[in-house]
Amino acid sequence: MSPKTTVCLWYDGEAEAAARFYAATFPDTTIGEIVRAPADNPSTREGDVIVVHFTLMGIPCIGLNGGSAFRHSEAVSFQVRTDSQEETDRLWDAIVGNGGAESRCGWCRDRWGLSWQITPSALTEAVSDPDPEAARRSFEAMMTMTKIDIAAIEAARRGG
Repeated sequence: MSPKTTVCLWYDGEAEAAARFYAATFPDTTIGEIVRAPADNPSTREGDVIVVHFTLMGIPCIGLNGGSAFRHSEAVSFQVRTDSQEETDRLWDAIVGNGGAESRCGWCRDRWGLSWQITPSALTEAVSDPDPEAARRSFEAMMTMTKIDIAAIEAARRGG
């Protein structure tokens, strides 16, 4: 049975390239049906890829080649929880190194403009520490970072 909700991500002709990048980068990501335009339309020509069905880390998505009218913004992002600095570095470097851009506090943007929050579990735990001073120190450390440095977050949490 198909899910009732699917995330639709708008691309300007590069939905298939984006889906292939996500499948190569993120676990539990697969590409399904690729639909070609049955006729010319404002954003594609007959036979061009118009929709790519894919699952992104278990979330059903479609990539729609809708043209240049709309762009992604940081108002919508995917948050990816990581369990180690190695995993954080791998995902961050893959996104930024493939034409993406760094932002602040663990956020980055892929080359298609989609925003990602690469968020180590250690960060989430530190900023929600029951000790308000440890949480504050962790939060203040995060605010100085682009990619999250787990060792620096843990040091700030301990007061170091």
